[in-house]
Amino acid sequence: MENEIEKTNNKYILYIKELKNTILNSQYNAARLVNKEILILYYTIGKSLSAKTLAEKWGAKVLENISDDLQKEMPGLRGFSVTSLKKMRQFAETYSFFEISPLPTVQIMNKQISPLSTDQLEIFTHATNQIKVSIKKALQLTKSSKHQFGNLTTEQIDNLVSPEFSELFLSISFTQHILLLSKISNWNELFFYLAKSVKNQWTVSLLQHHIESDLFNQKNKLQSNFEKSLPQKLYPHALQAFKDEYLLDFLNIKTEKEQDEKVFESEIIRNIKKFILSIGNEFTFMGNQYRLIVGEDEFFVDLLFYHRGLQALIAFELKTGKFKPEYAGKMNFYLNALDEYVKLPNENPSIGIILCKEKNNTIVEFSFKSIEKPIGVATYKTSKELPDKYKKFLQGIEKLNEVI
Repeated sequence: MENEIEKTNNKYILYIKELKNTILNSQYNAARLVNKEILILYYTIGKSLSAKTLAEKWGAKVLENISDDLQKEMPGLRGFSVTSLKKMRQFAETYSFFEISPLPTVQIMNKQISPLSTDQLEIFTHATNQIKVSIKKALQLTKSSKHQFGNLTTEQIDNLVSPEFSELFLSISFTQHILLLSKISNWNELFFYLAKSVKNQWTVSLLQHHIESDLFNQKNKLQSNFEKSLPQKLYPHALQAFKDEYLLDFLNIKTEKEQDEKVFESEIIRNIKKFILSIGNEFTFMGNQYRLIVGEDEFFVDLLFYHRGLQALIAFELKTGKFKPEYAGKMNFYLNALDEYVKLPNENPSIGIILCKEKNNTIVEFSFKSIEKPIGVATYKTSKELPDKYKKFLQGIEKLNEVI
């Protein structure tokens, strides 16, 4: 039995990862039901506040009174400050043409039920989360007033009334919704960031990073040779699977000039779950310093993943400095070896991503000219950029660190 497992080691590792993903997805689905209940509550309260303040002609101070009185009635109540109530009202007014039905929570709580399977959770989710959209109200609102997302096209209306939109809308947190309301300006952006947030299970900080880095307008901009090196049907999906820049703000490393690739890699391994959330949830981790034997020599891939959607091995090469042309040749060698010795017959060609601190697009382009294997070059940030006006305050600290 042990020999059989050894012979199919890669298949066995992938199977264990699949079981893990099944368990995590089930836990994630259960959490989404709780999130939907909260989201519906906030929408309902926001809609009520909007209607009451308009009908009763209440002034701006009334929200303070409501917040204080709720605290008196329910000591220790959280999430209903003046600021929160304003956000609930903004949320409801932006989507005032929605009709969201409450989840049947009371019925669930009054019954003895066993834990739901993933399939049962999916069925229950789809049965109870439908958002009804009044197309007439939507068109009136977006045309008669200056709606922040602009007028609705026929295609956008089709998106709004689809079950898929309903599912996406109720799957992200209220904080993420408010972030979207404060940062984006059109319906297509909303659809894009909703879909990406749910598919990749983005945190609030990751969503904010992608909005501020303008991922919507930068999509399909990863610098790569995918078009000439991948099967035509796989090419667009590969572009969607990778980003031009990744935010790795969970890494505890100093400035890159003081680090080598080993420190960079060890920090990623220590935070592998967060790294996978940053690159996308369809990646399955297969190992670091993945050993390849070519001829009689050993070679090691920094990070090796399997992408379930692309059905391909993904090799990451980590570089803390600027991209150099020789990196492409080295990655091309790794991909040849992976396709020859590791890739299964039913899988697509292996893909390589060189993750570096910075790159010159022209140098990358010239490096790809004679490369046959699919390679992309992406950059990373370990923190959000500090505005120029604050950078001068760091100079003294950096000098102090050098002395220490």
